[in-house]
Amino acid sequence: MSQGPRSGLAAVSSALLAMSRHLEVRDVLKTIVASARELLDAQYAALGVPDDHGGFAQFVVDGVSDEQWKAIGPLPRQHGILAAMLHEATPERLADVRKDPRFEGWPSAHPDMVDFLGLPIRDGDEVIGALFLANKNCPKPEGGCGFTEEDEELLSILAQHAAIALTNARLYERSRELTIAEERSRLAHELHDAVSQKLFSLRLTAQAAAALVDRDPSRAKGELHQVAVLAAEAADELRAAVVELRPAALDEDGLTATLRTQIQVLDRAHTARVTFAAHNFRALPAAQEEAMLRVAQEALHNALRHSGAAHVDVTLDRRGSGAVLRVTDDGSGFEPKAVRRAGRHLGLVSMRDRTNGVGGTLTVESAPGKGTTIQMEVPGG
Repeated sequence: MSQGPRSGLAAVSSALLAMSRHLEVRDVLKTIVASARELLDAQYAALGVPDDHGGFAQFVVDGVSDEQWKAIGPLPRQHGILAAMLHEATPERLADVRKDPRFEGWPSAHPDMVDFLGLPIRDGDEVIGALFLANKNCPKPEGGCGFTEEDEELLSILAQHAAIALTNARLYERSRELTIAEERSRLAHELHDAVSQKLFSLRLTAQAAAALVDRDPSRAKGELHQVAVLAAEAADELRAAVVELRPAALDEDGLTATLRTQIQVLDRAHTARVTFAAHNFRALPAAQEEAMLRVAQEALHNALRHSGAAHVDVTLDRRGSGAVLRVTDDGSGFEPKAVRRAGRHLGLVSMRDRTNGVGGTLTVESAPGKGTTIQMEVPGG
């Protein structure tokens, strides 16, 4: 670098402080990229967070205008140099990225890049992103790279702290999601209590009206009027419950994305490994998606709280015009018939009711020491 050690250290310190000010993942990514580009005096910088499907869940650039970015088109896939950084977890410092045998070209609107420096961002053994820069603003040696070993070392320090900042931001977002889930659970209990009280009053008032109908018709008429009022209030409470308890994410993102997000949160929150996979799933009627989400949540709760499982796998597959949900754990298992005889349901009654309510079928396979599989199939629309 052209700067001396003291000014270089001050720049790194400023970059790290800027990262620590943000809690939102997107803001952290933007700060990392802008700091890296400024710190190493490069024309372009980018950071990609991979997804599980060969693409990127998030991709942030600095040095490219909004108009250029729109013209470039879809996000890149995990191939070429990016794939090497992500899958082999190796740094890449190239004099001319276009001459590397792994280079696979870029869209016509993409800016021309020559010298290149890229590093994986790692959280322990997991590669959680790739940070790279191009076109160092300096005189280039003949056939050489403008980025130096010192630049690579400095970017490595930044990448290590970027991993910490990115992990902390993810944990913050997931803890917020857990807080929202806990608040919904609390709200569910409150609404349940409110509706139960209304229905209890409704029953008592109806009984009073029945007792008075022969000897005091006038009072019985008043009690029946009160029955109508209570029934209307109970209906309002139930409508409120439907509105409040239908997850917003399900409306906005669909069942697959909602399940994936919630399972990622559970995987972080519990010692058990929780995984999710969806195959050829297509959207279902809202009531069926709601029921499948609730059954999945109940089955996951049982597996994570009661079974002692080390692994819990959730799959969502298309079947004809409908779908099949499976929640499988390797926990302690149980004898379904014995559970029913003992009056302990482990949420099975609720799961069966939800499944039956949307015309589906629920099967439970379990045995002591053999784990449990909950399967729900719905017909689709």
